[in-house]
Parts: sequence; structure tokens; C-alpha cells
Amino acid sequence: MQRTFYEADHEAYRDTVREFLAREVEPHYQRWEDERLIDRSAWLAAGKAGIVGLAVPEAYGGAGVTDYRFRCVVAEEIARTGVTSFGAGMSLQDDVALPYLIDLGTEEQTQRWLPGMAAGELIGAIAMTEPGTGSDLQGVKTTAVRDGDDWILTGQKTFITNGIHADLVIVVARTDPSAGARGFSLLVVERGMPGFTRGRKLHKVGLAGQDTAELSFDQVRVPGSNLLGTEGKGFLHLMEHLPLERLSIAVASLTGARAAYEWTKHYVFERTAFGAPIGDLQNTRFALAEMLTEIEVTQSHLDRCVLALNAGELTAVDAAKAKWWASELEKRVVDRCVQLHGGYGYMMEYPIGRAYVDTRVHTIYGGTTEIMKEIIGRDIAAGMSAPA
Repeated sequence: MQRTFYEADHEAYRDTVREFLAREVEPHYQRWEDERLIDRSAWLAAGKAGIVGLAVPEAYGGAGVTDYRFRCVVAEEIARTGVTSFGAGMSLQDDVALPYLIDLGTEEQTQRWLPGMAAGELIGAIAMTEPGTGSDLQGVKTTAVRDGDDWILTGQKTFITNGIHADLVIVVARTDPSAGARGFSLLVVERGMPGFTRGRKLHKVGLAGQDTAELSFDQVRVPGSNLLGTEGKGFLHLMEHLPLERLSIAVASLTGARAAYEWTKHYVFERTAFGAPIGDLQNTRFALAEMLTEIEVTQSHLDRCVLALNAGELTAVDAAKAKWWASELEKRVVDRCVQLHGGYGYMMEYPIGRAYVDTRVHTIYGGTTEIMKEIIGRDIAAGMSAPA
């Protein structure tokens, strides 16, 4: 079945992305993985090439591209080349941090921050998770108390993507302890603010080059002008932006699954056992047939979700469905592909070995599979209780 999802402009952009990765990322990637940190120069190169900051309006130095299919092209090429640590940081910038600033930022804030983010000069992060909260956002203990026009921010965050490099951190803080879900606000903490410190660079199972950190805020004085969005509506702002974050993880998961399948398809027809390619064994062919079918069926659904996002119609429930299904599919496919590679699948010099550790987190971050199912289940229950 021919896929008609992309147009000529998307394929032309694919050539740009592919050339950029071959020139600026692939030659350095193993060193970044060994050093457990992507060079900041890669961000500058990405900004210059138009690989990051796509949705930043032209008035602030970006391309002003809101068609998410261009981001899908980036995800596909990153998966194909196996540079997933680089892709994770870029995705956090474009699919998580930037939308908050674009959608909620005042004119002063957007003029101050967006040009640098579009150029790759400023790196963003969002700090939701705390050591004791995990997926329970309403359990956030970080607090911000008014002091004149400023806020005094105190608390700790963990598992923060881009945490080491981040110049701007969107912090979820409790600003009114008595207001429940209406008591949260978003504050932008900038590099160098007194009391803002970074803890250890976390040593993850995979995504070695992507910096993930613990962050600490000890009586950080945040100017009132760094309040993002509306005071007390931080939780609402999070709920409005989580569908895009979850769809981006779904896209990364499916592109990862397809890349793993393609690597394995070629491998099994090159590798011989018992005098013939292992791709000629019925079990191998059945495995390939099953994986390809699941990938193509899921691709059809995700394409519809991306088009719904473009139209402003993607719901939180549909994003949750896409996220849990695609990430669990990727987990199954990658595991099966490792098996078909045999012993070589367990070697890190093979891309499938790296994928085995890099992609496992997709069922966890952005909301676990269990949380996604709970969101969907609540929606089903609400529909049953509604009057006919």
C-alpha cells in the first residue's frame, strides 16, 4: 500500500535533514555517546540548518512551520541513522519546550527567548517530575511564593531531559497550596539565576549522549516577568500541551520500530545458517510478516493523528492511545529484531543493540503505558455515565 502522507516539500526537506545528519551528527555520535553528552555545537548547527525551532515564527528567526509532518521527517531520519540521543534532545526542544513559549509567552518573553531557541543558541527544558512524584503531577511539592513582584522558588526536580545544557527551564511549581489543581503555575528559570543548581548527570540505561539531570532550586528569585501563561493555570497549560508531547513519543516509537525492522530485514537475508540465509526460514519470514503488518497498520493510525494535530483536533485521549500503542509496539519489534540478529544483536556496535537500550524508555516517559490506559479508561467510563 502506497503511503500518500508526504508532499514534495516534505521530501525536499528530508534531503536537507539527511545531509545534515551525515555531516554534523553521524561522524561525532559515538564520541558523544562515550562522553555522555551531545556537543552544544551540534545545536548551533541544527539551528543554522533549520533542523530545530521549525515552529518559531519568522518574526523571531524561525521558519514558522506548524505542519507537524516536517517533524515526522526529522524523526524518521534520526531513527534510520540510529542517532537517538541527539533526536531526544531536539524533540524536547521542538515538541515540548517551544510550544509552551510560543503559545503562552508574552511579546516581551517571545522577543527575549525565541530567537535564541530557533538558532540553537538557547536550549530549553521542562521540569515536571520530582523525586517522589513520578507520573503524579498533582503531587508536585516545588513551591513558589510571592515576594513583591518576584517569586521565590524552592524545590527539586529529576529526570529532566536537556537538564545539563538547558538555558531556560520551565518549572512546574505550586503557587497556591490551598487551591488544588488550580494552585500550579509555570515559571521560567534562566541559566545563572542564584540558587539554581544542577545535580549529577544521570547515568541511564540507554540514550547515553542525551543529558538528563537532577535540578535544584534553593530560594531562587524569579522575576514576575518570567511567569509563563496565567498564574494558577499551570496544570491546565500542561494538559493542553501533553497531547503533542505524547504524539511526538508515538512518532519516535514507530519510526524506531520501522528502522529496527529494516535493519533486521537486510540482516536476515545476508546472514547464513545451515547453508542458507536465515530469511529463508519460515519462522523468520513469519516474524517479518507480522512486524511489517503491525508497523503499517500503526502507521496509518499515526498519520491520521498527525493530520488531526495539524487541524487542531487531536484530543488528549487519542494522543494517549497513540502513545501507548506505538511505544509498546516498538518494544515488541525491537526485542524480536534482537532475537533475529542472534548474538550480534547484543553487541553495541550493531544499531539494533543500541536501539534495545535507547528505546525502552518510550513506554515510560511522557506518561507510562499504565497512565495512558487510565486516561482512556476514564474517558470510556465518562461516556457510559453520560445521559443517552
